[in-house]
Parts: sequence; C-alpha cells; structure tokens
Amino acid sequence: MRKAAPKRKGADPDYPLSEKRSKKLKTPSGLPFRDITLEAVLEGRITMEDLRVTAEALEGQARIAERARRRQLAENFRRAAELVNIPEERILEIYNALRPGRSEAAGLLALAEDLERNFRARRCANLLREAAEAYARRVA
Repeated sequence: MRKAAPKRKGADPDYPLSEKRSKKLKTPSGLPFRDITLEAVLEGRITMEDLRVTAEALEGQARIAERARRRQLAENFRRAAELVNIPEERILEIYNALRPGRSEAAGLLALAEDLERNFRARRCANLLREAAEAYARRVA
C-alpha cells in the first residue's frame, strides 16, 4: 500500500484535483471521474472521449496555480481550456503556423480571428496576435 505524501505547509486544499475534488470531476461524456478504472477500460465501458481533459478540470488547475501565485501557469491552463473544443486538425494547423518561418503576421491574425469568432478562444487568439506582432517586428 502506498503511503500518503506528507502535507506541505500551505498546500492548496484542492491539489491534486483527482484526489481532493474527484467527486466534482467528470469526463467530456459526463461520466464521473471516479468511474474511470482499469476494470471499466477492460470491459469497454471507457472510450477515448472519456480520457480527454475537460475545460472545467483545466480551470480548476488554473485556480490552484493562481492561489500558488503562478499566474503564467494559470494562464496556460486557461488557454488549454479554450483548446478542448477545437478540432485537433485545427490545433495542428495553428501549431505549424507558429513555427519559425512558417507564417506571416497576416496569416496569424487570420487564425486569431477564427479562434475568437468560431471557438470563443479569446486567450489563444491573443497569443496568436502577440506572435503576429513579434513576426512583424522581425520583418521590419
């Protein structure tokens, strides 16, 4: 049997979410997090969709990061929360567009507009806009 890790002074009461708030966590299909077991997987009751992270879980992680004064990490979790409903193909397109020499500022701005308009991914869109500004500065 595994021993519990000693409590750290000032540890967040919600961390880790999977242990401290498992009753509130659900999969994208609505299955309670506690129901994800090896037995359930072997019986075929768990799908790949059940293993995906939810925006709610990522927001919970963001709140923990903020309470730990890790603002950048919290912002990263919130951007990730915006990405959960964006098709993987679109995410790969954005990833490739952000690679050095793959895009111009106008292309990144168009991607940002699409993210904000079609997916309500304001934080991700702002990151693309920042990248577009940096690309424009390098070219100028």
